[in-house]
Amino acid sequence: MKATISPMRFYCSQAWTRLAAAALAFSLWGAGAGQSEPAPDNVFARNRELGRGVNVLGYDPIWRSFDHARFQTRHFKVIKDGGFQTVRVNLHTLRHLGPAPDFTLGEAWWRTADWIVTNALASDLRVIVDFHEFMAMGEDPEGNQPRFLTFWRQAASHFRASPSSVLFEILNEPCRKLTPDLWNQYLAAALALIRQQNPTRTVIVGPAFWNSVDHLDQLQLPEADRNLIVTVHYYKPMAFTHQGAAWSDQRDKVGVLWQGTPEEQTTVTRDFEKVQAWATKHQRPIFLGEFGAYDKGDMASRARYTAFVARAAERLGWSWAYWQFDSDFIVYDIPNDRWVEPIHRALVPDSQP
Repeated sequence: MKATISPMRFYCSQAWTRLAAAALAFSLWGAGAGQSEPAPDNVFARNRELGRGVNVLGYDPIWRSFDHARFQTRHFKVIKDGGFQTVRVNLHTLRHLGPAPDFTLGEAWWRTADWIVTNALASDLRVIVDFHEFMAMGEDPEGNQPRFLTFWRQAASHFRASPSSVLFEILNEPCRKLTPDLWNQYLAAALALIRQQNPTRTVIVGPAFWNSVDHLDQLQLPEADRNLIVTVHYYKPMAFTHQGAAWSDQRDKVGVLWQGTPEEQTTVTRDFEKVQAWATKHQRPIFLGEFGAYDKGDMASRARYTAFVARAAERLGWSWAYWQFDSDFIVYDIPNDRWVEPIHRALVPDSQP
């Protein structure tokens, strides 16, 4: 068994768009001049290594205090032993940034982040550092753009010596006022900052409209950077996957089933084939970063849907991460210290009860 480290011991606008493009060109030149850029097939291998994953820690009280954390050190091993290879760590950082102009993340926040990354790696899990502030970025992209870029400047520096099994995801589900055109500018600027200190790190990026499978054609990526994994999310049909969810327009609609009929399966298959056609055309690997069905749905339907989506992704050679370990849509019942077996078996069919 690999050693883990306890929390107490561990620590211890146009102008800027042109600047971003110039910085990106410079950083890519630097990667070629100073370090060897991974061959394109390596990013596909890296994507295969991600395998089966799960989203973690986005809504855990750990970010306020270790004393109130639900997620504990032992849960990294639980995830690994449960048949998963990756954790996608959902970071809500904007509320933790200091004042302008530096927007510095404090020591306590970094101590928590380092504890997560170190213990995940110690349990032989890959780690995706996911900037999850999609709502704030969608509501006020221009107002939050300086803090968004400053976060990535700090994170790129902080994790620059981390192993290649630590990946960066630029932004979860760009949406609303962060339009496709604007998002293409923002991702180029953030990628430029990342590449200055992490020229060979694999970076994950997806399309606008909540990483929708229907908006890949609007995603613009730098052709020269072949160390990118493209992510999409899948929650179709929303009437089923979000039934009873208080934050959605399905809050008052329950009792919707997913029977796995030929028509239901064909809908998923066609959506995924469309994504795969885009991926083949552009020679980019695909990571299904989120999928699942909310807890108020019929459990048999939820398990049937989850299993079908996971297997459909795997047949196409995609990696995936289920939404999520704890909080809602859960695959693990932390208070009772046990897997939600129908969902766990749907995700990892060879898991032991």
